[in-house]
Amino acid sequence: MPEVHLVLSIPQGGITATSLGIDGLALHRSPGSGKHFRGRKIFVDLAVADGKPGFEYLDEGGWRDAAGDTARAISAAASGKRTKTALSNNAFSCTPIDAYREVFLVKTGGEVMSLEHGRKLLSFATHACHEEMSPEQVARAAGCPDHVRKTHIYLVMCPIQLLLVSNLTPAEYAWYATHRPGKIFRQVVFTELDPERTHLPAQSRLTKALIELERLPDKKTKTIVSDDCINEVPFHAWSGYEKGSEEGLYLADRNHISVWPFPDRIPTNWDNAVG
Repeated sequence: MPEVHLVLSIPQGGITATSLGIDGLALHRSPGSGKHFRGRKIFVDLAVADGKPGFEYLDEGGWRDAAGDTARAISAAASGKRTKTALSNNAFSCTPIDAYREVFLVKTGGEVMSLEHGRKLLSFATHACHEEMSPEQVARAAGCPDHVRKTHIYLVMCPIQLLLVSNLTPAEYAWYATHRPGKIFRQVVFTELDPERTHLPAQSRLTKALIELERLPDKKTKTIVSDDCINEVPFHAWSGYEKGSEEGLYLADRNHISVWPFPDRIPTNWDNAVG
């Protein structure tokens, strides 16, 4: 009987049971050459136990049987089927972060690199939030220490894709994104970008956003792009790609934030692969 993996794909937001393994699924789902196609993604290997998901899905109001559909997909993959869709959409927001076993970055051509295991950065202190909060008030509400403000560039990949600038640290932004009235994310996955490596086709939009944020110190975020952002910026522009940094992929819900860092040494075949 083949080993079955239960894989969450980000930013697509679907879950697939597969007998191909992580590398096999990446090649199976790859559109081909990174020179001609766009298909970067993140794969999350989820917990499986006794032919069922090894976790409880977050409540969705009963509009689908997420656990039952997943168990049936696992059974199909265990019987030899290469892939079987468990949840086709909106799986990210109902899958608890505690269910994540491993996280992989996938290039367009199907090359896979595993990130280091996640570690908790902060458990959030309080949950009351309002739109007019200053950055300093956000920091206190999240439980972050005082610090000198600087501008950050964030690539948000799920539940929606955004490229934005912010004067909030990663932990502060995660708290704000999962508490902000009217625009709240149940969970969020994002990374910080290295400004020296971030070169956008419309670089003027980034420059204007940075100027606006500097002129309005109480403004906490400014969106630059809200489209297929994961394909706009190469992986090597993510903060933490360089050896020695503990930055990487941030995952957060309303209670805490964790970071999954890059490995100490980036594999040569991954680094050289296009896409």
